[in-house]
Order: sequence, then structure tokens, then C-alpha cells
Amino acid sequence: MSTALTYAIKFVRDMDAAVHFHTERLNLKVRFQTPEWTEFETCPTTLALHIASPENPAGAAFLALAACYA
Repeated sequence: MSTALTYAIKFVRDMDAAVHFHTERLNLKVRFQTPEWTEFETCPTTLALHIASPENPAGAAFLALAACYA
């Protein structure tokens, strides 16, 4: 058993501008989008954007790890 990075979540101030940057400049495809949460197709790890808050300011990031049975 090993550990794998499953999610990388980046907190953003402006979702529309962030989505535009990731799709137009980085050429990522949107998997799912709402005004507060967006996921991109970046298999095997999911890159997600989340609206910033006082607890999670713009520019902060969160990484999620999970057990990997390969």
C-alpha cells in the first residue's frame, strides 16, 4: 500500500477569472463547474478551485491524500 495525491484544491477570489486562466492558458478541460466549485480533468489527480473565504484565503491550497492499493 502507498499513498496517492487525489485532490489539489486551490482557493480563488474570482472563480470566473480563475476558470478562464486554467482553461485558456493551461488548456485544461472543465469536468464540473458551479459558482463556488470547479473541477478540471487532470487524471489521476483532480485539480479543483474553491471560492476563498476568511478561513481559506485566496492563494491557499489544500492537498488530499488517500491510500492507494496497486
